[in-house]
Amino acid sequence: MTAEGFLEGRRLQLARGVLLQCIMGGYPAARFYGSDDGDLALVAEPTQIHRLPWSNDPRALAICDADELTGESSNLSTRGQLKKVIARYAARGLAPVVATELEFFVFAPNTDPTQPFRPPVGLDGRREDGQSAFSISSNNGLRPFFNEVYKCMAALGLPRDTFMHEMGVSQFEINLLHGDPLLLADQTFLFKHLLKEVALKHGLTVVCMAKPLAHTPGSSMHIHQSIVDIGSGKNVFSDESGQPTAMFRHFIGGQQAGMADFTALFAPNVNSYQRLCHPYASPNNACWSHDNRAAGLRIPASSPVARRVENRLPGADANPYLAIAASLAAGLHGIEHELEPSEAIQGEFEVPDNLSLPCTLHAALERLKRSQLARELFGQEFIEGYIASKTMELTSFFDEITPWERRVLAAQA
Repeated sequence: MTAEGFLEGRRLQLARGVLLQCIMGGYPAARFYGSDDGDLALVAEPTQIHRLPWSNDPRALAICDADELTGESSNLSTRGQLKKVIARYAARGLAPVVATELEFFVFAPNTDPTQPFRPPVGLDGRREDGQSAFSISSNNGLRPFFNEVYKCMAALGLPRDTFMHEMGVSQFEINLLHGDPLLLADQTFLFKHLLKEVALKHGLTVVCMAKPLAHTPGSSMHIHQSIVDIGSGKNVFSDESGQPTAMFRHFIGGQQAGMADFTALFAPNVNSYQRLCHPYASPNNACWSHDNRAAGLRIPASSPVARRVENRLPGADANPYLAIAASLAAGLHGIEHELEPSEAIQGEFEVPDNLSLPCTLHAALERLKRSQLARELFGQEFIEGYIASKTMELTSFFDEITPWERRVLAAQA
C-alpha cells in the first residue's frame, strides 16, 4: 500500500483463504475458509509499524490483525488466537510472561536444493567445521552481517539479551528479553524477517529450518513461561517463602496434558521431526525436570522471582504466535482444572509411554484430529483448517522420491 493510502486510513482487505495457504502455495478446499472466500480486514497494530532500515527505498512494515469485516478477530488468525489466550488469563487476574530463544543457521547461497547447505567461506579461506560453539572468533567473516543485524534490531526496537554461536556448524542463537507474549511473538516474527533480509544484502542465506544439516544439532525456539498476578506483579509460581506453588504444578500438568495433542502446532513441518528424532538436546517428550535438557519441559535454575517453565519442543520453524498460544493455553488448562504433573525426572531416564510424543508429522496430525482439547481451546474452524493445510504439505512431500531412496533401495532385489 502507498504511504498516502495507509495514512488516510484506507482499509486493506485479504481473502480468508490466504490464512490457510500452504507452504507450496496451494489452498485446501474452500469449505475450510468459507465457500465464498470472503474478505478479511487487515488492521495495523499501531505499536508495530516500522520503517525498514535495511531497505534503500523508503519502505515500512506494519504487523496487522486479520479481522472479520464485522469487527471480530478471525478464527483463522494465529495472532488473534494468541490474543484470545492472553485475554483468558486476564479474566483470571493473571498475565503470562514469555521469552523466546531462537536458533538459526547462516549459510552460503544454496542455488541447488539437491546439494547440502554449506557454511560461508571464512576470512582464512576455509569453511567452518563445527568446532566453534560459544566462540567469540570473527574468523567466520560474519562480523559485518551481524553488525548490521544489531543496528537493524535497534532501529526496529528489538531489545536483545544475548547472542551466541550455538553447537551446530554456522549456527547461532538469540535470546529475546522476556515480556508480554504478544509483543514477544511480534518481535520473534520481525527478527526472523530481519535476518532473512539482511542476509540477502550480505550474500548469505539464513535458514530457520528445524534440521537443515544431517549429523548436526537442529534449531529450536524454546519458550520460557511464567505468570504474574496483575494486581501485585508477583510471579505466581513462587510463594512468599520462595517455594513453588500449586499453580506452578498445575501449569506443568497442563503443559503435559497438551503437548502430544499440540505437537503438530509446535513442530509444523516434515523436517521438524528430523530435529526431534535425533535429539541433540531436542527432547521429544512431555517429561519435566529441574535443569535437565533431556526433558521436554525444563525448569531452569533461577531465583524464586524468576521461576519459569521452559517448553523445549518448538522448533525454529514454528509460527511464534501459534506456538506461544498453544503452550500458554495448555498451561492455563492445567490451572483451570488443577491438573497434577508427573513426578520430576533427573539424570538419564526412560520416557514413559504416556509422556512420549508423535515422532512424524503424519502421527502428529492424526493426534491433533482426535484432540477434543485442541478444538475446545482453538475452535473447530481453526483446527480443521490447519490440519487441511498441513495434510496438503505432507502429501506434497510424499509425492517426491528422495536421493536416499534411490541410492539405497534401487539395488534391492
